[in-house]
Amino acid sequence: MSITCVGTTASAGNLRGLVASSISMACPTHLAVKLGTCLEGWLRSHYGSLRSWSIKRTGRGRQMGSLDGEVAIITGGGSGIGKGIASAFAGEGCSVVIAARDAERLERAAEEIRSSGGEALAVKTDVTDEASVEALFAAVTERFGRLDILVNNSGIVAGGEIGDIPTDSWDEVMAVNVRGVFLCTRAAFRIMKAQGGGRIINIGSISSDRPREDSAPYTTSKHAVTGLTRSTALDGRPYGISCGQLNPGNTLVEWRADLQGRPGMNLSVEPMVQVKDMARGALYMASLPPEANALELTVLPVAQEYVGRG
Repeated sequence: MSITCVGTTASAGNLRGLVASSISMACPTHLAVKLGTCLEGWLRSHYGSLRSWSIKRTGRGRQMGSLDGEVAIITGGGSGIGKGIASAFAGEGCSVVIAARDAERLERAAEEIRSSGGEALAVKTDVTDEASVEALFAAVTERFGRLDILVNNSGIVAGGEIGDIPTDSWDEVMAVNVRGVFLCTRAAFRIMKAQGGGRIINIGSISSDRPREDSAPYTTSKHAVTGLTRSTALDGRPYGISCGQLNPGNTLVEWRADLQGRPGMNLSVEPMVQVKDMARGALYMASLPPEANALELTVLPVAQEYVGRG
């Protein structure tokens, strides 16, 4: 078991130095974890906010991951980009909580992560429902005592020519893609403010910059996410809370793969990136030091029509 504490200090001349200490113990893991918890409490009592500290714990013989000891919620984590991000985070030592409406799919995704050696908790959640969101965040704080990362990934797609879009379709997209992001962000913000920092990553879209035809509900919702991302980053600044946005281009998620080869629905003519490529982008954003924020990151196929689109 190895416990590593890393922090930053500032001298009178406003220079920043790195303080690092490593404790290696040939003792049972549970005792080492207790020592790590005591050490974290001591640091909090002596230094207040731990936003510039990270406490990482590793098991014997395992390489320390970039997110060791951290806790993340990923909404829409049962499939697609959300599932890929959850797997990538877990692979770097993060305890992941995946949330979505489909409980069976969620549990299958969580079991995949656990079978690969990661820690995953599945919590059925409707991000459009305030009580459901509050229950999710309460479950996480009760289980882990903190929340380091929120990934707002839940989203749906609907479109059509503006004159033909049903009001119900518009409302549903706004409820999931905008209201859901707001409710989760608000809940995370409260926790992160109290604990002295955290990171929020919103999954946007290249449509937040350059829309497709016949995509008014989705495009409008992603523009709203961009506004919420920037507002959250600004409001979170005094509390060590960062917020950034990952904008995916064409990504080969399950629903796109299912459409391949169907008459009139073959998307193979459009270039795609893999889910793992998007997960790498999210992992980069999540792994930055607390004083750094990737405000916006766009990942798309080299050959996708984007620059000049619209």
